[in-house]
Amino acid sequence: MTVERVTADFWFDPACPWAWMTSRWMLEVEKVRPVDVRWHVMSLGVLNEDKLDELPEEFREAMAPGGWIWAPVRVCVAAEQRFGAEALGRLYTALGTRFHNQDQPRTRETIVAALADAGLPADLVEAADTDEYDKLLRASHKEGIEKVGQDVGTPIISVPGPDGTEVAFFGPVVTPAPKGDAAARLWDGTLLVASTPGFYEIKRTRTVGPIFD
Repeated sequence: MTVERVTADFWFDPACPWAWMTSRWMLEVEKVRPVDVRWHVMSLGVLNEDKLDELPEEFREAMAPGGWIWAPVRVCVAAEQRFGAEALGRLYTALGTRFHNQDQPRTRETIVAALADAGLPADLVEAADTDEYDKLLRASHKEGIEKVGQDVGTPIISVPGPDGTEVAFFGPVVTPAPKGDAAARLWDGTLLVASTPGFYEIKRTRTVGPIFD
C-alpha cells in the first residue's frame, strides 16, 4: 500500500534555541514518518519590534534594528532567494549547529563559516548588514504569524488537519529533541491534537533549558 506523504511547514529564526530543538525533531520525523519539512523564515526582531521597551537590555540591543538577531535571518532569506528552499534548510542546519550546539559567537565570521558548511558562497553574508531582503523576510514572517495569531513566538509549525486543511501551532517546545520512536510518537500526537476541533494550547513552565545533543 502506498502511504501518502505529508508536508509540514516550519517557520524559524536561526537565532532561537527552542526553534532549533524543534527543527531537529522534525528532521527525525522525516526519517520515521512519510513527512517532508518545508522551511520558512520568521524573525524575532520583527516579532519584538513593538515591545523593545519591555525586554531586558541585552535582548533589546540584539533585536533592535542593526542588532545581531537580524544578520543570520537576513542571510537565510538571501540564500533562499538565490538557491532555493533546499539551500535554506542546509544553511539553517549549518548556522544552528554553530550557534547552538557549538556555542559560537553570533558574528559575521561565524555566518561565513556556516555558509561554507552549507556549500553556499561567502558573498551571501553581505545581506546581513542591509535591509535588501527585509520585505521578503517580513512577508514570510507575516505568513506564519497569520496562521496562529500574535501571541506566539518561534517556531511555528503547520500540519494537515483531518479534512486536509492546514492547522498551525506555536511549538512544540521540547528538549532534548526526540529521536526515533519518541520523535514518531510526538509527531503522531501533534496530528492528533490538530484533528481536535477547538484545540488551542497545552503548556507548562519550562524547568530545563535547551539540551543540544
